[in-house]
Order: sequence, then structure tokens, then C-alpha cells
Amino acid sequence: MVLKVAVPPDMMGGDVDEGYGKVADVFRANLASGAEIGAAVAVYRDGVKVVDLWGGYRNGLSKAPWQADTMVNMFSTTKGITALTFAVAVSKGLLSYDAKVADYWPEFAQAGKGDVTVRQLLAHQAGLSALTPAPALADVADPDRLAPILARQAPAWPPGTRHGYHAITLGWYQSELLRRTDPAGRTVGRFLADEIAAPLGLDLHIGLPDHVSRARIAHLHSWKRAETLLHLKEMPAGFLAAALNPVGLAARSTTIPKGVDPFAGDYNRDAVRVVEMPSSNGIGTARAVARLYGSAASGGAEIGLTASTLAALAAPPIPPGKGLRDKVLNVDTVFSLGFAKPLPQLHFGSTDKAFGTPGFGGSFGFADPDTGVGFAYVMNRLGFHLYSDPRELALRQAVFRDVLGVRPQS
Repeated sequence: MVLKVAVPPDMMGGDVDEGYGKVADVFRANLASGAEIGAAVAVYRDGVKVVDLWGGYRNGLSKAPWQADTMVNMFSTTKGITALTFAVAVSKGLLSYDAKVADYWPEFAQAGKGDVTVRQLLAHQAGLSALTPAPALADVADPDRLAPILARQAPAWPPGTRHGYHAITLGWYQSELLRRTDPAGRTVGRFLADEIAAPLGLDLHIGLPDHVSRARIAHLHSWKRAETLLHLKEMPAGFLAAALNPVGLAARSTTIPKGVDPFAGDYNRDAVRVVEMPSSNGIGTARAVARLYGSAASGGAEIGLTASTLAALAAPPIPPGKGLRDKVLNVDTVFSLGFAKPLPQLHFGSTDKAFGTPGFGGSFGFADPDTGVGFAYVMNRLGFHLYSDPRELALRQAVFRDVLGVRPQS
């Protein structure tokens, strides 16, 4: 069972600007309810930090407190960080969303993938959510070993005809594309570090460097797969049907690298943290994620986004031929250029221009260009919701409904 601890009321730090007190109230209530072990939330508006809160325990077993500089794995919230990094590369002219992947990476054309565009790949339409056979962690750690595995994978469906969540693989494909187009041959993690994180002073990493103290990293408190049966009402029925099939596409899309299981606490192992998995093992603070999204939401110049690239991120996605039903997750989803976009069952931000990604367990980061808001919530107690974890949703509602007075969040 997921560990539950009582968080004392004085184990909360940070501050909020005038008018954002409701966000602090909700965060305090989350901690007091026992729903959290440790967590943080941050909001930037028009480039200015207006919310920066943290509290609880970095490790609920040792009762080590969550500090201002505590970082945590964000699972798929990492996808948005990778997508913004990729967007910076596009803004620099290194590659185009509308080019074919094989134009930059000829070997990718194997197995009928020659016409797949970068835009289709980033919209989860390429049919490459699973890898057969699954690579080991050692393969993933070496881009020269991983690249041919990615290139020879046959699609699970005709690319462009439908979409399905590339839970782990998408970031590796993005990283290899960047490695082949960047004059310095950098991976996504290295490009993020050099071009974005270091200049902005962000505590944000894909592939945890040796120089970062491990005492700053929060311990993830996960749940066992069998516990899903105790929380059926919290998950969409379609997703449950897909997730509980041990040989289905959903299971095969999430059990890579081989032998790395989030339900077994493997993302707490340093051997996993140090390897670049740009869809699933970004580690950082809520403050860093919110500032990055806040930069994008307020024009993007600070991180090097051009106006045309930012407009593309905010634009409505083009759904694939067979509608919104996700082939992997078996629920309706919408993706564009590496991001999730708002849906009726997942309203976030103020308009459909918002873009971001939620992560396994409850984390979420996104940009809302029409209000200039960058939002981020991270935590170390993993929840059961596919999206809109009640802890995160309550904070998001406090920002958008109660402070900004815009459309309801869901």
C-alpha cells in the first residue's frame, strides 16, 4: 500500500503574492489531509513568480523534510519539458515539424516509416509506442546502441491513421532527432542543460548529473500494480481494460526499459535516474517547471522560442483519421507537437491554446498563453488518477477559477 503520513501544519514553506492566498490554503489542506507525503506547487504569471510553495517530507520513511531546493521525478510531465526543448531547437532552425523524420535520420525509414513526419511522431501517431524486443537499461544509456533499435521498429498501426500514447519511447525518438540535427550532436538532456537550464538557473535535469547531491532528490512512494483493483472508480473504464491486459499494447508501452518498473520503485534507483529517458525521468523542482512554462506563456523570448514556433504550440491539433480514441490508453486524448492539449474531460488553462503534460502519479506542468501563466505541481506520493489528480486539480482550480476567474478546470 502507498505510505500515508501525517504532515504537521508547520511543515510548509514558501510564499505567494497578494491575491493568491487561496492557492496556499488549498496546498495547506492537501498536506493536512494525509493525501500528500511531500509536494510543491509554483506559478509564474507574465514572467513573474507569484506562487512558490513546498511542504511535507522528501522521504516519508526517514521523515526527511521537503526543502526549497528538493527535486523529484516527474514521469510524463517530463514530456512537456522535452517538447519545449525540442521547440527551442525548431526555433533555432535545426529541424522542422513538417519535415519527414527520415530526412534527418535515413535509417528511420525502415519497416514502412519513410513518410512519417516529425509532426506525426510528436502527435503520437507513428505507432511506435512499444519496442520489440524491449531494450535494456544499458541500451538506453548509450544513444549509439539505442538508435538502431528505434529505427528498425515496425509501427503497431499505419502511421497517421490513428494515435496512441508513446509513454516511454517518444522522448528517445526526439532525442535521436536532435542528436542528428544539432551541430554539437547533443541529446535532449544535454541540449536542455546547455541552452535552457544553465542560462536560466533552473533545477531541471533529464539524466541526473553526478554533481547534484542525492540528498536533494525526493523518494518516490509508489503503489503495487495489484492496488489498481482497489481504485477502479478513480480510473477511466477504457483505460482500465487496456492497463489490466498484461500482453496488450498499454502494458508493452510502459514496461521499458526491460527490468525497470515504476511500481517496484525502480525510479528511485540512481542507475535509472542518471540515464536519459526524456519521456519519463525528468527530475526538477516545481519552480523550475513553472518558470519554463511561464517563459513560454509570456512570449518565449527568454528561452529562444520564435513567435511562429510559439503559435504552432498554441494552435489546435489536427486529429488523426480515426478520431480521438487513443489506441494505447483506450480513452480520448489529443496531442500536438509533443504536448497534451485540452479536452472536455481535461480542461486546463483558460483556452484551447494551453499546452502541457500530466505525469504518472499526479504531477502536471503547462503553459496558458492567454493568461501568461506557467503552472507546475510535483509530489512524491503517487496517486491513481490518469490525469487531474484531486490534489493537483484543487490547486489548478484555485489558480484559474478562484484567482483568475476563468473557465472551470476538470
